[in-house]
Formats: sequence, C-alpha cells, structure tokens
Amino acid sequence: MNHNEDPAIVASALTRRFGEVTAVSELTLEVLPGEVFGFLGHNGAGKTTTVRLLNGVLAADGGTARVLGLDPWQNGPALRGHTGILTETPSLDERLTGRENLQIYAELYGVPPAELSQRVEELLEAFELAHRGDEKAGGYSRGMKQRLALARALLHKPRLLFLDEPTAGLDPVATRRVHGLITRLSREERRTVFLCTHNLAEAQKLCDRVAVLEHGCLVALGTPVELANRMGHRQRLEIEVAPEGLAATLDILRSIPGITELQQDNGSLTIVGAGREVIPGLVASLVAAGVRIYRVSPREPSLEDVYFALHDVEEGS
Repeated sequence: MNHNEDPAIVASALTRRFGEVTAVSELTLEVLPGEVFGFLGHNGAGKTTTVRLLNGVLAADGGTARVLGLDPWQNGPALRGHTGILTETPSLDERLTGRENLQIYAELYGVPPAELSQRVEELLEAFELAHRGDEKAGGYSRGMKQRLALARALLHKPRLLFLDEPTAGLDPVATRRVHGLITRLSREERRTVFLCTHNLAEAQKLCDRVAVLEHGCLVALGTPVELANRMGHRQRLEIEVAPEGLAATLDILRSIPGITELQQDNGSLTIVGAGREVIPGLVASLVAAGVRIYRVSPREPSLEDVYFALHDVEEGS
C-alpha cells in the first residue's frame, strides 16, 4: 500500500436500485493503491452489484465514484482497459483450448501483437497450465478453469483486479495457489486487489482492510485487527489445568468481571469476554491456589466473530 498516492477507488454515497430493491445504498469508501481490500457479505449483500458499478457496467442511481482517477460511467471502456475482473463463474469458452481462450482475450484487451504470444505463454507457465494449454478448457478441472480465468484477467497487466469469490469450489492446493498469487500481485507487483468474498478466514489471511456489507449498506470498515478489537467482548481465553484443580479454577474464573460465557471440557476451560489484561492476575491467582496450569492460550477475535456480531446472528444457527 502507498498512502501518499491517490486512492485507486473512491466511492461516495454510491447507490443502485432494482425496482423497489436497493442493492447498494449510499456506499462510501476508499481503496488504496497496492491494497488487498476485502469486501465481505453474504450472498445478495450487494458485492457483485458494487463491482459492476465501479467498472461502469451498471449506472448508479445516486452518488459518485472515481476508479483509477476515471469516472466509471463517463470513461467505462478506458477504465476497463486498466482493470481485470474474475467472476465467481469462470465463463470460459469450453470449446476452445486454454491457449486459444487466452489468445482471443489478449486480442480483445488490445495486447500488442508483438507481445501477445509471449504474454500468453508466460501466463500459461505461471499458472501451471502450459502442459495442458492445447487441451479444450471443457476438460479442465474446476481449479484449472479458475486458474485459466485468473490468467485471462491478467493478460493486459491491469492495475486493479476485482476478484469475486476466487477460491469458491477449489481444493486446498488450488486455494493456496490463488492465495499466493493475490499476495504476490499486491506485495511484489503493487497491483490493487478488490476481493469480494464471504470466506472470513480467507479475508483475515489476505486483506489489509475489510468492509462488511449488509443488504447493500456498509456496516463496518477497518483492518481485521481493528474490527476484532471492536468486538473485544468476544475474545476467548483457553485454559488447561490439572483435574484436581478444576473446582478452584472455576471459582476463580467466576469472580472475574466481564466474562460472558464459560465452557468446560474435562480439564480444558474456555472463557469469553475477558481481555488480555486479566491474564497475569488470573495466572497468579491460580498459582496461589495451588492449581497446576498446563496451558493458557488467548485467542483474538476473528473476522467470523465480528461478522456474526455485526449481523446479530448466533454462531451455529
């Protein structure tokens, strides 16, 4: 990220309606150059509509936006020459080979003829598809199709990538490859990545900042750590003690203010709601009571905790 450059995306009160339904409501946010920006929300929250608005594919009913310094609705074709989009469905021409898919899109993107062949081969190699490049895409696995679609989105070396659920349906190996690619694009090549997902663990691992969308409305914005800190009352502390010290441990825990939940599993206890600042005193009290302590492990609130709290949904429901 570079905080000294102009934002890659600026949206102000961006709004889009479909009849009586407001898909995006007064969305205001900025995305910085080189940032991996997570855009979280359940299916139907308005993520895909937002991507279409920011690329000038849909017109807004209200608000403004500047993407890479351009107005998406006045300069849509020029803007889309600098953005790459991966939709949740790869939408490849499965009658063509992987190489042919890339060649056709390279021409459509305006890749110079002198560079076209080399660019296609570089991407086939980078995405480990070179050995299957002359096979029809219809015979590719789900992961291979997703990698080919990602390669297609990078043909014209876009400054800004919009990735919509890029690891949906992928196996763990393919998912790791995509994660590595996203990190490399941002950290090494300084591309900006706008990552639409409902995979909270993925967002926490990859994103510099995240925005949470609910029914088209922005309900939270910040780094994963900032959002987790706002939900400090959900912080978990796991404690493992010798069985004979369990009763004394429970008595001590019940005396600590702020605990909202206490779970017991044999010698392991999990408490929710106690901040890190209670740990030294808790350990001192347990030692003073003669309790043998095997483990004390604080677990910071995750984006999953934040998401459920923001949406007022109980875990497991």
